[in-house]
Amino acid sequence: MTAPLHEARWTRDRLHEAVVRCAQEAGLAPAGAEARAQPAPSGDALLAWVDAVGAQVGVECESLSAPYTRVDGLVRTLGPSIVRLGDDTFLVVLKCGARDATLLAPDGSRRRIGHEAIRDAMCAEAEAPLRKGVGALVEAGAVAPARRDRARRAVLEAYLAEREIGGVWTLRLGPDAPPLRQLRDRRLLRHVAVFAVAYAAQYALWIVSWWLIGRAALTGRVEPGWLLGWALALVAMVPLRMLANWSQGLFFIGAGAALKQRLLSGAARLDPDEARLLGAGQTLGRVIESESVERLALAGGFQTVASALELLGAVAVVAAGAGGPVLAMALVVWTLVALAIVRVYADRLGAWTDGRLGLTHDLVERMVGHRTRLVQERPDRWHDDEDAALARYKAVSRRLDRLAACAFPVIPQVWLALAVLALIPAVLAGATPTAMAIGVGGALLASQSLSRLVGGLASLVGAGVAWRRVRSLYKAGSVGDEPGDPASVVALDSDAPGAAVIDARSLAFAYRSRDRRVLDDCSLTIRAGDRVLLEGPSGGGKSTLAALLAGLRSPDAGLLLLRGLDRATLGDAWRRRVGAAPQFHENHILTASLGFNLLLGRAWPPSGRDLAEAEEICSELGLGPLLDRMPSRLNQMVGDAGWQLSHGERSRVYLARALLHAKDFLILDESFASLDPETLRQCVSCVVRRAPALVVIAHP
Repeated sequence: MTAPLHEARWTRDRLHEAVVRCAQEAGLAPAGAEARAQPAPSGDALLAWVDAVGAQVGVECESLSAPYTRVDGLVRTLGPSIVRLGDDTFLVVLKCGARDATLLAPDGSRRRIGHEAIRDAMCAEAEAPLRKGVGALVEAGAVAPARRDRARRAVLEAYLAEREIGGVWTLRLGPDAPPLRQLRDRRLLRHVAVFAVAYAAQYALWIVSWWLIGRAALTGRVEPGWLLGWALALVAMVPLRMLANWSQGLFFIGAGAALKQRLLSGAARLDPDEARLLGAGQTLGRVIESESVERLALAGGFQTVASALELLGAVAVVAAGAGGPVLAMALVVWTLVALAIVRVYADRLGAWTDGRLGLTHDLVERMVGHRTRLVQERPDRWHDDEDAALARYKAVSRRLDRLAACAFPVIPQVWLALAVLALIPAVLAGATPTAMAIGVGGALLASQSLSRLVGGLASLVGAGVAWRRVRSLYKAGSVGDEPGDPASVVALDSDAPGAAVIDARSLAFAYRSRDRRVLDDCSLTIRAGDRVLLEGPSGGGKSTLAALLAGLRSPDAGLLLLRGLDRATLGDAWRRRVGAAPQFHENHILTASLGFNLLLGRAWPPSGRDLAEAEEICSELGLGPLLDRMPSRLNQMVGDAGWQLSHGERSRVYLARALLHAKDFLILDESFASLDPETLRQCVSCVVRRAPALVVIAHP
């Protein structure tokens, strides 16, 4: 029986407790995790405030919304979630079932509430202005009483079809959480256990089936009972094999998604200097190796587990047959030899991978500088370096291929030869046919297991070699800003007249590769409405100062404040409130929709208000004709695999993206350099009118 909804409502003054309790009850935060209780703000600041509270206990709070007609589907996916209702109360949804949801009440009890009640509460505010008129319309239409509720719902859906219903935050672990917590939160560890149990049972049945048919053959009597047992064992293997494959596939999908999210988070947090020093070639090599990590580690891991189970079964069978102790010891020793061969293979594979990625890096870098090379080098010398690199790569490849082609296939064959030699004393001692059959069968099982074990370990070795190349990306995913103070969100939106937006005092910064400071004793103050033009020669530190103000770099010395708060207090909120358009070569168009490229940094999928604002800014920047030519407008795919944008169009997309992102402060680094005079005048007018506070960097 479901409980009344009003018993599960949380008030605004306890929203902080609701977020923390929801994370704890869902197992996303430890039971002792606490965050300093603070009153929740109202208005647009509430979203950032909930994010900050979640970050304090180590969870992400993703804002969700859905059109009115799809709220039913949104309700069925809730949990763990915080739902804001129209009367400024909140629900804590722990999980959803087929017909109802489990909610956490303010008194700590759990209440089951039907999906329909939650849906009605979420839509009540949107429906309230129309409810009386719709009721009168249904009455006037002489709709049968039994069908009036459906009629009211249909009319409301017609009126509110495009109305976004939001106020939902779903809680989840961030990509920087420890791997074991990620697997446990995604409920993936149980799939490994299910795979191991199902595969071991299936393998045991396979051995039993051969034992049954072998016994019948050796005794010379084929009894119906033995045949029936053999058939049942074979039939029982089918669902067990399906269960093992099913659990393995689910683990692949979940673990692969977690790894991709972590690597993507690391790529976004990678030190810009490190990425620049790596170059395009080595960065491409990291991308290639990241795919290898997922594919080889997951496939090789499960294959290794399966082959290890098979090998244990083979040892048991061998020990029960002729020459048992000797044959079992020989199997253990040869397995250790196989592991040593795999270790040698790992060293050679690492050297081969270094050579392959080195060729990839050189190829990309030479393609980038191809025209310069044509001018600076003699044609007969163009390929000297490539020939030498290819010769080294060929030698390394030959060593790897010889080991892989000769040693790996020989491992099971040599084992069979050793098994035959170990069985000779048992034959001479007059072992029974049954014992000999068990010994030979165990040797064959061990041969198959060794072959699979070597293959699985080779995949794991490949994953380990690839991991060394992407490890820095993975580690970068855990190096982020400290969680900001939720109270700072309220302070940011309480704009005091004349208060400084940016206050920089005695900033200093030096790149790790240089001894001399690029910036030293740099101070400035920018207030709301200020328009600042920053000029200077190349290499004078203009772009470095822009990166410091945008929160992309941290100063080595000095004090930098945004609305009176430092970076440690604000955390990620700093980057959410400062919009920046870097220099053209450091800005990018992603292969996605134009709307996605414009609204980077905002919640996705976007609301109707976000899309309308994006179109309005595009029109003011002179991109209206471009939108009119695009069949799908903001939904049009752009980038290398989509609609091709000109140099000037890209520059204006970067301007629009920065304007849409800037809440307090906007930084433009040579963003007008590629615009013609008429377009420049139009863009400058738009930026000056819309930017809350502005710094434009340009050459004199």
